[in-house]
Amino acid sequence: SAAPSSRSSPAMLADREQEEAFQRFLRRVDDIAELVQGLNSTDSDVKEKAIAETEKRLHDQENSKEKERKTVVNRTVINAQASVRDGFLAALEKDAKERAKQRKRNEHLANALKEKGNDAFRKGDYIIAIQRYTEGLEKLKDKQELYTNRAQAYLKMQECEKAISDCQWALKCNEKCIKAYFLMGKAHLALQHFSESRQCYEKILQIDPQKESLFKDCINEVNLEEKRMKDEERAMKEVESGRLAALSIKELLQKLDRPDQNILYYTGGIRLLTGAIKDCTEQTLFRTNNGFSILEDNEVVRWAFCAERKNAAEVDLSVSLLFLWQAVCAGNEENQRLLLTYPDVNAQLPKLLSCGVLEIQKQTLALISLYSENKNGRRLLVRHQDLTKWLQILMTFVNSTDARASSAMNILSNLTEEERFKTRCRVTLSTGVLPLFTQLLASAKLVNQAALAHCISIMGNLCADVVIRMQMAKCKECWQACLKLMDEYFDVSTPKYQECLFAVLGLMMNLLLESNGIIQHFAVDISGRCMSLLREKDGRIVTRAIGVLSRILPASSSAVEEAVKGGVVKKIIKFLKAGGQITSNYGIKTLSICTRSNRQAQEDLVKSDKKFTVLLKLLESENEMIVGNTAFCLGQCLVVPGAATSLLNSNVVMILLKHAGGDATRTSVQENAAIALGKLCVAEPRHIVQLRKLNGLAILNSSMKYVDST
Repeated sequence: SAAPSSRSSPAMLADREQEEAFQRFLRRVDDIAELVQGLNSTDSDVKEKAIAETEKRLHDQENSKEKERKTVVNRTVINAQASVRDGFLAALEKDAKERAKQRKRNEHLANALKEKGNDAFRKGDYIIAIQRYTEGLEKLKDKQELYTNRAQAYLKMQECEKAISDCQWALKCNEKCIKAYFLMGKAHLALQHFSESRQCYEKILQIDPQKESLFKDCINEVNLEEKRMKDEERAMKEVESGRLAALSIKELLQKLDRPDQNILYYTGGIRLLTGAIKDCTEQTLFRTNNGFSILEDNEVVRWAFCAERKNAAEVDLSVSLLFLWQAVCAGNEENQRLLLTYPDVNAQLPKLLSCGVLEIQKQTLALISLYSENKNGRRLLVRHQDLTKWLQILMTFVNSTDARASSAMNILSNLTEEERFKTRCRVTLSTGVLPLFTQLLASAKLVNQAALAHCISIMGNLCADVVIRMQMAKCKECWQACLKLMDEYFDVSTPKYQECLFAVLGLMMNLLLESNGIIQHFAVDISGRCMSLLREKDGRIVTRAIGVLSRILPASSSAVEEAVKGGVVKKIIKFLKAGGQITSNYGIKTLSICTRSNRQAQEDLVKSDKKFTVLLKLLESENEMIVGNTAFCLGQCLVVPGAATSLLNSNVVMILLKHAGGDATRTSVQENAAIALGKLCVAEPRHIVQLRKLNGLAILNSSMKYVDST
């Protein structure tokens, strides 16, 4: 037989190409089938990919038809194939549009269910909240908020594994979801998965470096919980090993648990227990053996501690309890946290501070000091205590002559570091705090002056809060009390009273950041007292007195006139010759205010500062505020006849040029230097020669717009 031909016949070629085309079509049908299956998938990842691929294919079809391959196959078959394909894609497009509409409807329903879940969560009905979030997810399986909200509800129900699962699903929807990592970290922490918890919090910081404060708080919480667990494990080993000290804690607590004993029995037992607390192990055993519940479970102890008017035995028991809590809470943040979870403790602390019994007050202050000395402790106080009246309560101890006063002031000083405490202070400031504070200021001779000075400084620090500062600055009685203290200082210039004056001047400087009618009313009196203080030997007092002058003089032209008549310019020049940067800053500002509109001040400065030696030195300062005010002051004084001429042999032109054309961050430096330079050349044209030598005419020309505006 003949050998087979190496060339295929036309009929065989057509059949093969037709088969390949048909197979390609079938493969596309398979692809489409996979897409449809993906769109119906319960896996959100698979579903998202299917939606994206479908949209891509529809987009490609609409924008560019695939070029037909050149074939010689039967056109009828190809056309039939194309018809089937186009019909299928059209159906798919219609299906996609329907799905988009359905998704919109589902999104609306899911949002409504989310709000119902949120409402239930706020009411504390976590089971209903979980149900609503779950129903929402049935409508829209890729809604991240529903997963994180349900995780939060699961956490409240202590179903940590479910919370973690929901957070993982939320991260599939949004891989940068901070809330998911935060809640997952909380859940891992509750399960004592410390490493996993830290990893979650580290992810938050990676996503948003601005969350550093949150990150630190979370990591701190993990560290505390891990320490608590290790402490308890170590304490259990001590008990199991039969260590006598460890066993005695348990035995003493069991004895204190006996009901209906005499009050002296419990007082003695509490003192023995306090003596047995030596280190962290005993503190931990106290906690793990429900030592804190003594107040809740023992009626005799509870009655004595909560009694409003205590007899001697009840006072002894209360003091013993306070000693015990100091022993178990010292350096132990978990015990500090647990103590404040007891309602009776929270309710009694402010009452004990106000009870009037010296020893109870002393030990209550000592206990609160343990909390106020560290950030976590302060936050516990802010979280569990109603601190709205604490500023007023603690301030009353300024009347005490013993250690209670300094202890109370130290607590207050520490609490002012917490912004939430400052916010709480606003509530009773006008009605309770300011009347007491002004009374203390007015009675400065009679109170604990060291504590009063500290108290005044604390009030000055609280002025960093704008709301508090505004309220204080409007308080007429407060200003009157400050002036009274300043007057009394001249009669009682003891070191302690000196500290009170120093603190009052600082407070006044802070209050003078405000501007109101009350300040204007007292401006002349305040500036007059400060002028008198310029004779003081204590440089700190002088510096602050000048600081107050620099802030009070802009409030009143009458105050400026009185100060100038009192020789303020000559005195300030004297301090500027020897003063440091702070004194120079306040001093030159005071001079710039006085010379701005007072001709006498301008003339006094020219007489006091021969050839502007002091001002020229200040112009070379690295402090932009000083340079700007000095240039302004110099410019004002150049109107005095002969002032500009006295500068002919100085380097003033070069210095002013440097600042006028410099790159200071404060534009007032360039402006004031340019104005002074222009005024200098107008007042004494011979300075223009030096200006030309330094190629500074261009800068002078640009400065003329400032000169014209003046």
